[in-house]
Amino acid sequence: MYIVCTDLEGVFTPEIWISVAKYTGIDDLKLTTRDISDYNVLMRRRLDILRKNNLTLHVIQHVIANIKPLPGAVECISWIKKRTQVVVVSDTFSEFANPLMEKLGHPTLFCNNLSVDHLGNITDYNLRQENGKARVVEALQNLNYKVIAIGDSYNDINMLRKAEVGLLYRPPNNVVADNSDIQIINSYDEMKVHISALLEKES
Repeated sequence: MYIVCTDLEGVFTPEIWISVAKYTGIDDLKLTTRDISDYNVLMRRRLDILRKNNLTLHVIQHVIANIKPLPGAVECISWIKKRTQVVVVSDTFSEFANPLMEKLGHPTLFCNNLSVDHLGNITDYNLRQENGKARVVEALQNLNYKVIAIGDSYNDINMLRKAEVGLLYRPPNNVVADNSDIQIINSYDEMKVHISALLEKES
C-alpha cells in the first residue's frame, strides 16, 4: 500500500522565509534549502539575522497569516486524500505551519518546533530528530507502507532516495544538477498522473 510523503514549502505553499524577506526588506532571509544544503548552517544564519534585526515570532506569524497556498494546492491535497494517505514532512516549525495546515485542509504534519522567550524572540530551533524526513519514510516502510516522496530542495533528497518512488517538484537548476537521476515533475497534474499509475498497479 502506498502512502504519500511530501514537503510543504515550494510544493504546496510559497517559501515562508522568502515571504518574510519581502515583508522586512532583508534580502539575506531569501536563502532557503534550495540554496544551502546544510539545514543547520541555514537556520543558524537565519537566527542571527533575526537577532540583529530584532525580528520576533509575532512578525513572522503576521507574514504567515497572509500567505496563501499555491494555486491548485488545496485541490491537489484533497485529490490525494481521497485515494490514499498523505503526510506533510517539513523542516519548518509548528509555530509557523499550523495556520497553513488549516488552509490546506489539515493534512497530517511532521515538523520541528522553536524555543521562544517571553518577549517573542526566537532563541533556538529544535529538530524533531536528525535526518527527520528520511526517518519518517523509514518508519512508514517498517509499517509495510510503500512511500511516494515529493520535494523540491536539498533537504528533501534523503527522503526522496529513501522512498520507493521519489519525485522532485519544480526544483531549481542547482538541485537538478546535483541529483540528475531523480525524476522531475512540474505540475500538480503530473503529480496526479504518477500517483494514479502507482496506485493502480497496487489495486
